[in-house]
Amino acid sequence: MNPLVTPEWLASRLGDPQTRVLDATLPPVGVAPPSDTRTRYLASHIPGALFFDIEALSDHATWLPHMLPSPEEFSRRMGAMGVGDGMEIVVYEQEGVFSAPRAWWMLRALGAGRVHLLDGGLSGWIAAGLPTDSGEVAWPAASFAARLAPDAVKDFAQVLEWVREKGRGQILDARSAGRFAGSAPEPRAGLRSGHMPGAISVPFTELVAEGRLKPAEQLREIFLAKGVDLERPITTSCGSGVTAAVISLALEMVGAAKVSLYDGSWTEYAQHPDAVIES
Repeated sequence: MNPLVTPEWLASRLGDPQTRVLDATLPPVGVAPPSDTRTRYLASHIPGALFFDIEALSDHATWLPHMLPSPEEFSRRMGAMGVGDGMEIVVYEQEGVFSAPRAWWMLRALGAGRVHLLDGGLSGWIAAGLPTDSGEVAWPAASFAARLAPDAVKDFAQVLEWVREKGRGQILDARSAGRFAGSAPEPRAGLRSGHMPGAISVPFTELVAEGRLKPAEQLREIFLAKGVDLERPITTSCGSGVTAAVISLALEMVGAAKVSLYDGSWTEYAQHPDAVIES
């Protein structure tokens, strides 16, 4: 299934009460001063779009960033926003491809069936000559029953098994080549750079061109050139579980079926006393 939709496809469905549009823009890590993406949303968004605050919707009972919340909490928050079971959901971000795939993955992992990503995001929408709106948006409360999809998420223990037992599965790392190699620092203070033994470097920026994911044929060529076996189990990782979802989305586009995401990602792995790190 191709999860991408065009601005024209979305425009034809904006009047449907069973369609919800979500702006899922996060400010990039390590950039100062941080971008106020909610203020930018209030200034300009697709008509009827809600702000899907990835940080606010994450699990705050853990020190790890952006972790999935419990199904119960996600159900409550989605229902309060007006996002209900069975709705058609389209996520986008204001520029580029960075955080909207994380929202796509969160929704999919927690039971939403029809979730798409707007190709080109808000920039592509505006370039297509379509209108924007401003200010707050409110939809009537709905019922959302979140259910964690089996095998959607990997934890540290499961990833460590893959590291120790070669052949169990493939780990694809979305961080930059320098961070993967240990030659560039991590944006989070105190974290050692490097990589998990056996991991494959797939910087998420290599999957993107001109603010969009590359076509499926090009994505397939990239994965195959890096030695990725699309028929074998894969888990994706990055710094904090956000850009790992860019790889997950790209794998969806090329038909890989056995894909999970390591939610703790490098932030957890690099600080664990049992972690083995190569550089």
